[in-house]
Amino acid sequence: MNKGKVDVLLGLQWGDEGKGKVVDVLTPRYDVVARFQGGPNAGHTLEFEGQKYVLRSIPSGIFQGEKTNIIGNGVVLAPDLFMEEAKALEQSGHELKSRLHISKKAHLIMPTHRVLDAVYELQKGKNKVGTTGKGIGPTYTDKVSRVGLRVGDILENFEEKYNKAKARHESIIKSVLSTLPAEEANSFVYDITEVEKKWLEGVEYLRQFPIVDSEHEINNLLRSGKSILCEGAQGTMLDIDFGSYPFVTSSNTICAGACTGLGIGPNKIGDVYGIMKAYCTRVGAGPFPTELFDETGKKIRDLGHEYGAVTGRERRCGWIDLVALKYSIMVNGVTKLIMMKSDVLDGFDTIKACVAYKQNGNEIDYFPYNIEDNIEPVYKELPGWKQDMTKLTSEDQFPKAFKDYVDFLEKELETPIAIISIGPDRDQTIERNGK
Repeated sequence: MNKGKVDVLLGLQWGDEGKGKVVDVLTPRYDVVARFQGGPNAGHTLEFEGQKYVLRSIPSGIFQGEKTNIIGNGVVLAPDLFMEEAKALEQSGHELKSRLHISKKAHLIMPTHRVLDAVYELQKGKNKVGTTGKGIGPTYTDKVSRVGLRVGDILENFEEKYNKAKARHESIIKSVLSTLPAEEANSFVYDITEVEKKWLEGVEYLRQFPIVDSEHEINNLLRSGKSILCEGAQGTMLDIDFGSYPFVTSSNTICAGACTGLGIGPNKIGDVYGIMKAYCTRVGAGPFPTELFDETGKKIRDLGHEYGAVTGRERRCGWIDLVALKYSIMVNGVTKLIMMKSDVLDGFDTIKACVAYKQNGNEIDYFPYNIEDNIEPVYKELPGWKQDMTKLTSEDQFPKAFKDYVDFLEKELETPIAIISIGPDRDQTIERNGK
């Protein structure tokens, strides 16, 4: 933790690395937790005191005392889904309205954005990206096209601005449908009446929260010596610029996104925590070099409960990919690694790690421009530890084979692994001495 600095916590793979749990573990050391990008397509699952919580838009620090939580300008917010999430937390005894601040510059996901999401996917046919259908992409498109609706807009002439944006979306939907075969276009029927009613109710609910100039608030907090933890959503390999394009999300998930998504300078960044699983997963379409289609992949999925926190979608599973991880560490400037779900591999005789790719007959150890075609993983095999680690309380108790696995990863990735998770509960987290 760095006073007067922003530490950044982000995923290094294709998302679902377990960021929510780690933020909750680290939060007691920080004064503020801020979310800097993404929308309700990303769910953070936290488990403690026998309860399971799924957060979509609200920072994971909301569970810790009187901490301030900030939804930054880089986030896209769906008022109806936000209201549903926030009310569920309030009902479970968590006070939000004084502790959760929302940036005026965060963009709003409208009901018609979700329709646009669906119609664009329909238009792509077999080339679907596999979005969650939450309207994230179209909302960021409006942002970049300079026609988006922002949280600050709900404070003045909102109805006029909303109706204008809605009419423009309906015109686009009609235009896209006109390019499709008649049978396909006629089968696409939508009615946003009920959704819109709930959405507008969500807008009124939003007004009950502090709506702030978050860039000023965050920089004022830094000047007063406060420590801030920035929480990313999704993972580096889904970054709009550096991920496996076009099978990516619509925002910058890397560390630089914390600067643009919160309004802080690069010189304010302290530690960059990179989270990875002891293996690898991916949801939706897109290339995945180490994906396993056999019983081993199914076993990892079942043991790791690898199903999407928001969508419930089955996650694709595979061995850890060190080529992709080295790339992620490089573009993020990671200073410390956090390894999640180590316990999922407790029962395996052999553990594999991808150390290179074979592409068109050549072996490469760097992440190439395109990983869609002709990529074959080159594996190094390591012995499994064959021991239940879920009840261990310190690294001194780690089995030798697991220590060897950790040493191997640190050597390959040239970055210390500071925290190791051996189960879903807050208490199943081991911080390593001197890391």
